Amino acid sequence: MSHFAQIQAGQVVNVIVAEQDFIDSGSAGDPATWLQTSIRTTGNTHPENRPLRGNFASIGYAYDSVNDVFIAPQPYPSWSLNTRTWLWECPIPYPAGTISWWDEQSQSWKE
Repeated sequence: MSHFAQIQAGQVVNVIVAEQDFIDSGSAGDPATWLQTSIRTTGNTHPENRPLRGNFASIGYAYDSVNDVFIAPQPYPSWSLNTRTWLWECPIPYPAGTISWWDEQSQSWKE
């Protein structure tokens, strides 16, 4: 069994566990709208060095067809997309040893 993400207008609208034959048969809808995703891929890495499409897809993620990757929604306007990991990065590193949250207005971490 594998995970598949259904893409509509560049957005992930569904994620299921299925066999490739089920997708190919059209039982889940148009097979062209489904792409395989790996639950073990995060930040364009995989424990067995075979990342699939940058990140595991989730509902609401974007699908970038040019780069063939799934991208989480941007958490804050100030965060930028790392096109090596396909993860959003904060303009200021997370302060180690704290429990903090990002304050977009002050552009800083708050404890």
